[in-house]
Amino acid sequence: MGHPYLHWFQDPLVLVPLTFFAGVYAWRFRQARAEVLARGGSPSKRGVGPLQALAFAGGMLALLGALVSPLDGLGEDYLFSAHMLQHVLLGDVAPLLILLSLSRVIMRPATRRLTSIERRLGPLASPAGCIVIWLTLMYVWHIPALYDAATEHPLIHLFEHASFFGAGVALWWPLIEPIPMRRPLTGLQPVAYIATAKAGLAVLGVYLTWSAGSIYDYYQHTPRIWGLSPIEDQNVAGVIMMVEQSLTLAVVLVALFVKMLGRSEADQLRRERLEEREAEAAARRA
Repeated sequence: MGHPYLHWFQDPLVLVPLTFFAGVYAWRFRQARAEVLARGGSPSKRGVGPLQALAFAGGMLALLGALVSPLDGLGEDYLFSAHMLQHVLLGDVAPLLILLSLSRVIMRPATRRLTSIERRLGPLASPAGCIVIWLTLMYVWHIPALYDAATEHPLIHLFEHASFFGAGVALWWPLIEPIPMRRPLTGLQPVAYIATAKAGLAVLGVYLTWSAGSIYDYYQHTPRIWGLSPIEDQNVAGVIMMVEQSLTLAVVLVALFVKMLGRSEADQLRRERLEEREAEAAARRA
């Protein structure tokens, strides 16, 4: 077989939770924006502006691309590499954009409840705990027996997708902090945090890229398309994982350094103003 049968909306029911989620966000976004305007504030500066709206739209597009586009059928019926791309969207891109669309103002109604949950989670609700959650879920779901079971059983497949999205939320939460954490990252810790997480998963990507034998039995029996053998398909999946992890790491590192430079300049300006005030006060005393 040379070409796959491509189709949209393989599981139309997935639109129900996505539509509900989009409706809740739109309702809260408008409500938070109205609250800021009523106090005479700037919505953009308070985290309810166009950037947050665009980030949410991008996150929803990533979820739609993963769950209702032909990518879903390609991954389920033909290619491991398509399944990998789907998981990249679900477990990395979509959670990152969704969390960027949130802000402390938008999350205000849920702040106390989430803070209470954080206390109950203890060490898991920390940057180190989030990395452990991220890597554990990613590696566990790539165990051949579990991966093959997910492709063959819809309920396990659904749980797998939810796990990937949850792992992505855990990964990006300490960096974005829609609600401040009790154990926040400080100084250069955000750089070390994301580098550790991405390097930890890159090991799996390297293994899949250079593996000489097919690991997943399910994809040895799917129809072959586009001239890809099971091993070549697996190698392509590894490349997809490595490239996405590398690109994401590079973008995040640039963003972190720009943010740190901005903070450094702001701190310098504050110090200069303080020194000027002290000099003026000394001159008046003289």
